[in-house]
Amino acid sequence: MGTQQEIVRWKKRSSDQLEYVETKLGKVLRALALLAFIQFSVIAAFTNSSDSTALLSLKANWMNVPSNWVGSDPCGGLWVGIECINSRVTSMYLSNMNLTGQLSGDIGSFSELQNLDLSFNTYMTGTLPQEIGSLKKLQTLNLMGCGFTGPIPSTIGSLQQLISISLNSNKFIGQIPNSIGNLSNLYYLDLTDNQLDGPIPVSDGTKSGLDMLLQTRHFHLGHNKLSGTIPPKLFNPNMALIHVLFDSNNLTGSIPTTLGLVQTLQMVRFDRNSLSGLPSNLNNLTNVIELSLSNNNLSGPMANLTGMNVLSYLDMSNNSFTVSDVPPWIASLSLLTTLMMENTTLQGQVPVDLFSLLDLQKVGLRNNHFSGTLNISTTNSNQLQLIDLRNNFISNVAQIPGGNITLLLEGNTVCDKTDQVTKSYCTASTQNSSYITPPNNCMQISCNSDQVASPNCKCAYPYKGTIFFRGLASFDLGNSSYYADLAKSLMKTLQSSALPVDSVSLSNPTMDSSGNIELSLEVFPSGQECFNQTAITMVGFALNNLSFYPPPSFGPFYLIAYTYGNCAAASNNSSSTSSGIIIGVVVGGSVLLLLVVLAVVYAFRQKKRAERASEQNNPFAHWDQNMGNGSAPQLQAAKWFSFEELKKYSNNFSEANIIGSGGYGKVYQGTLPTGQLIAIKRAQSDSMQGGLEFKTEIELLSRVHHKNLVSLLGFCFEQGEQMLVYEYIPNGTLMGSVSGKSGIRLDWMGRLKVTLGAARGLVYLHEHANPPIIHRDIKSNNILLDESFNAKVADFGLSKSEFDGERNSVTTQVKGTLGYLDPEYYMTQQLTKKSDVYSFGVVMLELITARKPIQQGKHIVVEVRNAIDKSKDLYNLHEILDPFIGMGKNLEGLEEFVDLAMRCVADSGDKRPTMDEVVKEIENIMKLSGMNLSADSEPTTANYYEASKSSSHHPSSNDVFGYSGSFPPSSMEPM
Repeated sequence: MGTQQEIVRWKKRSSDQLEYVETKLGKVLRALALLAFIQFSVIAAFTNSSDSTALLSLKANWMNVPSNWVGSDPCGGLWVGIECINSRVTSMYLSNMNLTGQLSGDIGSFSELQNLDLSFNTYMTGTLPQEIGSLKKLQTLNLMGCGFTGPIPSTIGSLQQLISISLNSNKFIGQIPNSIGNLSNLYYLDLTDNQLDGPIPVSDGTKSGLDMLLQTRHFHLGHNKLSGTIPPKLFNPNMALIHVLFDSNNLTGSIPTTLGLVQTLQMVRFDRNSLSGLPSNLNNLTNVIELSLSNNNLSGPMANLTGMNVLSYLDMSNNSFTVSDVPPWIASLSLLTTLMMENTTLQGQVPVDLFSLLDLQKVGLRNNHFSGTLNISTTNSNQLQLIDLRNNFISNVAQIPGGNITLLLEGNTVCDKTDQVTKSYCTASTQNSSYITPPNNCMQISCNSDQVASPNCKCAYPYKGTIFFRGLASFDLGNSSYYADLAKSLMKTLQSSALPVDSVSLSNPTMDSSGNIELSLEVFPSGQECFNQTAITMVGFALNNLSFYPPPSFGPFYLIAYTYGNCAAASNNSSSTSSGIIIGVVVGGSVLLLLVVLAVVYAFRQKKRAERASEQNNPFAHWDQNMGNGSAPQLQAAKWFSFEELKKYSNNFSEANIIGSGGYGKVYQGTLPTGQLIAIKRAQSDSMQGGLEFKTEIELLSRVHHKNLVSLLGFCFEQGEQMLVYEYIPNGTLMGSVSGKSGIRLDWMGRLKVTLGAARGLVYLHEHANPPIIHRDIKSNNILLDESFNAKVADFGLSKSEFDGERNSVTTQVKGTLGYLDPEYYMTQQLTKKSDVYSFGVVMLELITARKPIQQGKHIVVEVRNAIDKSKDLYNLHEILDPFIGMGKNLEGLEEFVDLAMRCVADSGDKRPTMDEVVKEIENIMKLSGMNLSADSEPTTANYYEASKSSSHHPSSNDVFGYSGSFPPSSMEPM
């Protein structure tokens, strides 16, 4: 009420003062009065006072802050790099802004901050403050390429919602904090290129450790000073790791056999350490694409890698293995592109079948003991580019390689001969690395000395940097086709982010001592000569937020961006003096007119602000002009209930009526005067939306009608309350049924029908709702069973329509549940239709195993994936199948059901089916099982369940009836 009165007073005062100025003063006095009016008028700040104070303090300690950081209202003033929701600062995207200074403890004041990106501000120095641990809602922390020093604070382990940590390319010292092991949601950990030392931390009963990070996909710890042995406890079969990059450290001892248990691994790098032994089960890593163990002290027999059928890059150079011939298993690596075994005490004759591997591009075997005749078959790979056999004892070449193959034989006995053909292979050769992106069918132009011509022949000031690829190069640096593919990938990423980018240019490819590729990168602006500060930040964000996927040949990457120069200054220098005078006269002559316009605009904005505030307080006013009459009219297919009505229907919101609760609030069972049961979702104060957002949700929900979706009956918006009223679903949740807590047990046929019903509900949301809706929180607790045990999908109230604008961007809030969340979310920070498919696949696995997605630290997807043996009956899943699933019947179609579920939970979204395809496959499985699809809407309880008559649980008891409704969780909901 106070806010409305204040708005009314402001509207009246604005109108009165404007009228006085226009009628009583002349032009000059009017201008002066308007200036005074604007200066002394107090406009209510948009920014929370705590956030505003903290940002102003940071600004005072930093140099080179963005030019529009003026005033004391960062949210209302639209400060560059600052994003806000409901007056709170939620993101700071300040990459590559040439900020200079230190990060003070004020950073801990941003209690709603989700994303902090200070990357590539090389003069951002000092230690990382302990207060960083106060950012309880932080999801991404990106400080790469700065100048931070000192230890990584242990308080970082308090950031339970962290998904990504990028602290690489700084000067951090000391040990890796054990507390990082507390970050159960962490997907990406990059501490590369610092000065960290000491052992790799693992848990010991009193402390946490990296072994506890079961959801983490990336361990990037290379180029530090880590020492000691690799703890066997570091790895276990329940981990989801895909990258283990520990290269260029001081690690000793043997690589533990536990590494071979992490079968999700795709890239493994332990090169450039002092390791002495390999595990015997290394070939268990059947998904590894790149394996580098070079430059260690490895001894004994070379590990047998038979079975690593997707291995593409293998480097075991510069070790002291037992003298042997080329291992025969190498010829079985059918996808191998690069083989590096330099200085590995190999002897004998180079096997001819080695060169027949179809994808082979590069072979490095120099500094060994090969002898005899070299025979390079005419049936060699047409991809083959380089064979390096320098410094061996080869005495003859039987077959001269054709095509574009480079053969290096310098330092072999054969080079002592006078044969000129052979001599051509005995001269040292260097790879051509002089590449630059060519013009795109346009004439090259001459630009000013401080500008650069883009591939589209336009002069501009590009965003510049050096991009480093950690994947070891498997191709000739002179092959321009690779760089063209890379440039296309870069442009695709930048354009998909709707950034003002004209083109990209790559140049000067080089290979460092580690075999990694470095490339100079230039990104050119579109439609103008330079990027503004916001665009610079977003370009840096797009190329460093795990959203860019380079071609596989390049591997993981990071970008070191250069400080972006002030191109506006260059433009100003080129302006003539006369132009400046003319502009000055025009501007001066327009000032008085501008001031009048400002006054009118100001009054108009004040009026609109008052209207917006009024609409926020009462967004439903235009639906019903007689809101206060208690009539609860039918509006937009959702009934408007008064607070007093719902209070009465729920027995004064009695504790006895509570049927569910969570971070959003509580759900009460109620009874309408007609006798119909309802579920009343009542939001607690810290989970409420803004009034307009709540209205939008009501409008959306009232348009969604499908037999497999929980129906919204009405709502309440008064007396500071937000409540949604749903149909009551009597048989609880699918989770309650599968776990047995509800006393309801579905047999195989029943589970198939529930799966089909839930899938059809999702197809409606994805394909038939207008606009299409992404659920974002599919789980067994959000699939309810009605009186006939039909599935009804719940909790799509805060789902996002696929084509919502920035206002409802899915990146602003994590809505999902650990164990069900799409792994691609951790990379893209966006949830899509395919994210729903992933979550649905997890539910399918729950249905056949009766296990939670994460149980005793084990993820159901990993468990099933590791247990599957398609050569055996029921895929060898007998030990993890729910014993109740059979009900004495054959499990026809179960193997096809498992195949479908595993496709749904594929790591990559483009490999998952659509929900429409899922429905069709489930229908086929049901036909295979002999079920009548036409009767699925009228199931019989005899076929559907077996209730334990001795059970004390009821489907509506508080611990199993888990309505999760449609109010936002305060954080990522736990299992």
